[in-house]
Order: sequence, then structure tokens, then C-alpha cells
Amino acid sequence: MFGLGLPEIVLIVLVLGVLFFGGKKITEFARSIGRASGEFKKGKKEIEEELRLEEKAAESGKDARGGKGTMS
Repeated sequence: MFGLGLPEIVLIVLVLGVLFFGGKKITEFARSIGRASGEFKKGKKEIEEELRLEEKAAESGKDARGGKGTMS
């Protein structure tokens, strides 16, 4: 794209953003993106941990039953 690399394009977008929205709005926007990213990572970690615990419980349940099927 016109011989511009990714760093140059990012710099141009940032400069245009500051010109259009002002520095204060850009920092608020960046802060909200950071918070959203942190919440997403936290939620992802919680889901992974929950799945890991369920998998561990399922494996230990199979071992406890001795492979005889469902418990009645």
C-alpha cells in the first residue's frame, strides 16, 4: 500500500486520531480497550480453569468406578 509498512500506517492512524478526537479522548479510548482486554483474559482464564477441573473430575470419576459404567 503505497510502500508503507505497518509501523508507518499505525503512526499515521494515531496522528489522525489525535487530530480528530484530541489527546484526552484517545487516552480514554485506549484505557477502555485495555480494561476490556483484561476482562476478556480474566474470563478466558476462568473458563479454562473450569474446564480443566471438570476434565480432572471426569477422569477421577472413571478411575473410581473401575470402568463399570454409570453409577446407579
